[in-house]
Amino acid sequence: MSKAEATKAHIIHQAALLFNQRGYAGSSIADIMQATGLKKGGIYNHFKSKDEIALQAFDYAASLVQKIVWDAVKQKTDAISRLKALMQVHLNYIDNPPLAGGCPIMNTAIESDDAYPILRDRAQQAMESWRNLIIRIVQKGIKKQEIKPDIDAEIVASFLISAIEGAIMMSKLYQDAIHLKRVISSLSDYIESLAYG
Repeated sequence: MSKAEATKAHIIHQAALLFNQRGYAGSSIADIMQATGLKKGGIYNHFKSKDEIALQAFDYAASLVQKIVWDAVKQKTDAISRLKALMQVHLNYIDNPPLAGGCPIMNTAIESDDAYPILRDRAQQAMESWRNLIIRIVQKGIKKQEIKPDIDAEIVASFLISAIEGAIMMSKLYQDAIHLKRVISSLSDYIESLAYG
């Protein structure tokens, strides 16, 4: 990696941490300068705008989460175990988050809503990737007779994601992991109820 590539990677990493904790609107270029130890010119040598930094920082943050999820899922061989592994990944966030500040997809989705459509679209793409993973796991499980044939994969994806993200929000708000633990325990029972036979 060249010095320029290392500097750009450093900016992206520090901006991802900053945006995930303070939000896009709550982080200025001065904050990025302070976090990176670079002057404004050093940052703008690599990025055209704060928006460009935000998009690349979000992609970086989302890729950290996706790697953790994929690593957990690929170790399992059946659909039920894979779905449970997805839930367990989020429980592990409590002690070992990929980035300080919680789930970057949820944080970005909430903040960007109508104010930052480019970021909202990027968060939606990341969420779509997560939804599609769950849908594929369920559909493959149905084909392999691991999951009941009348299960709607789209509903399972919506339910699991909504429950997990809501539990993360409550745990973060109350600074108490019990909310996430309760939901994951209930989701584990729900996932078992999908099993064929």
